[in-house]
Amino acid sequence: MSVEREGVEREVVAGAPGVFRAAVDVRERDAAPGRAALGMFLRNRAAVAGAIMMIVILLVSYALPPFVTADKNDFVGGRHTPPLTEGAPLFGTDYLGRDIGLIVMHGGSTTLEVAGFAAVLIVFVGALVGAIAGYHGGWVDKVLMKFTEFFQILPGLLFALVVVALFGASTLTIVLAIGIIAWPPVARQTRSEFMKQKSLEYVKAARAIGASDTRIILSTILPNALPVLIVQITLAMGTAILFEAGLSFLGLGDADSLSWGYYVGLNRQYFLVNWWGVTLPGLMVFLTVLSLSLIGDGIQDAVNPKLRGR
Repeated sequence: MSVEREGVEREVVAGAPGVFRAAVDVRERDAAPGRAALGMFLRNRAAVAGAIMMIVILLVSYALPPFVTADKNDFVGGRHTPPLTEGAPLFGTDYLGRDIGLIVMHGGSTTLEVAGFAAVLIVFVGALVGAIAGYHGGWVDKVLMKFTEFFQILPGLLFALVVVALFGASTLTIVLAIGIIAWPPVARQTRSEFMKQKSLEYVKAARAIGASDTRIILSTILPNALPVLIVQITLAMGTAILFEAGLSFLGLGDADSLSWGYYVGLNRQYFLVNWWGVTLPGLMVFLTVLSLSLIGDGIQDAVNPKLRGR
């Protein structure tokens, strides 16, 4: 039997090599969608540039500080020393004579950690609300979408200011404030994805074998919606960084952990005599948000089956 089957396979290869190669290509593409998505991402120059920027930012924020023996709060020179001044720190000093480069390097971990935790909270709440609304539809969908609209029409930064002012300016409070206000777009995106997925054949098959709604949501539809949620995480991190920078700039950041936004706020009154004290941390915020946006767009294109063949 195996000899006959082998002979048939050889005949197919010899008789119709083009068809055989096409079949192999289809099987390889179906067997390795992750590889195809990775190839699509790597062909996206903007996404690769964003990934390189993010890697550099992570290295500066997490890999370099352990090798630096100087304390970020040490007074290393005169006040308002410009960058590239001989005998002074490379990026200059601030209004207290501290090394701006050191402070920005240590502040990166604070900013990224706040953004990371807030992004997880944003995606968790948004995905939960969106999945339930999109899967069940009807009155459940209407109630949850009205609830979502309520948070969506609130002035985000003002609401976060109120929360932080009431409960204190701590890292936990800032994360909760950002998570409470920034989840509606994720909920709407997840709802749209679940409404599209729930009518497909694989979901109907899961219902036919008696799978519960919870199992279908968590084990059947959610894995297929993960690419959308991964994109939302990158976008949520960018949103969280901007929110944290805005709150910290207004003086409602955690004074115990000097983030980029908080440091911009400390230096803003000295901008005319010390522009570099505002520019460097502000530039880091801009580059981080830009890199996350480019990565998110790259992932979105990579997981889109309609673009795989390009």
